[in-house]
Amino acid sequence: MTHADSLILTLVGGFVLAFVFGMLANRLKLSPLVGYLVAGIVVGPYTAGFVADLELAPQLAEIGVILLMFGVGLHFSPKDLMQVRKVAVPGALVQIAAATALGWALGRTLLGLGDVEALLMGFSLSVASTVVLLRALEERKQVKGEIGRIAVGWLIVEDMVIVIALVMLPMILVPAGTQADLGALGMNIGWTLLKVGLFVAGMLVVGGRLIPWLLVRIAHTRSRELFTLGVLAIALGIAWLAYYLF
Repeated sequence: MTHADSLILTLVGGFVLAFVFGMLANRLKLSPLVGYLVAGIVVGPYTAGFVADLELAPQLAEIGVILLMFGVGLHFSPKDLMQVRKVAVPGALVQIAAATALGWALGRTLLGLGDVEALLMGFSLSVASTVVLLRALEERKQVKGEIGRIAVGWLIVEDMVIVIALVMLPMILVPAGTQADLGALGMNIGWTLLKVGLFVAGMLVVGGRLIPWLLVRIAHTRSRELFTLGVLAIALGIAWLAYYLF
């Protein structure tokens, strides 16, 4: 692929194959998500045939994750989480701890990894996909049921743990051969947690008041294009702001 057409070819290849494999999965009575995953494997560098641009594809994937998580936020609220907190919060934390420990043991005994690498592998395997679960619940019309609320709340807790971990890991992991300054590390962690708390609080206020008001005003224009652009601008803008801050 040349630089001029790599974006177009990546989009066309991804959409066409996602459609083909999604239809095939649907005919096999499976979720279309299975087909989308297979399509991603097919356009990847580890299979023969067409290979997507390895620089553009991760960036497009980031946009997809941003929009999917925005959709998850539309289906859930802090009030819903508080209703299932007695099950979702301890359950998610215990699951993360247990899966991380099992992953660490697997990495140490079978893969020969170091302690840090094994812990990171276990931690990365300890969290399920909120988006996949939400789609499965939607297909079964169970999102608003008790089981659905508990399941989504459980995974929302996992998502929050992952977000905090992604922010904290670069500070906690010290390069080999260097000595950590515990005082400076503690200050950095405290300041980062404070920023995360302020950002979340600000987003709760903005998300609960300003964004609905803004979307209603956009909807009054009766323009689907403007509404779609508004949702994209809000989702991507907030994601970029979080990236810039953390």
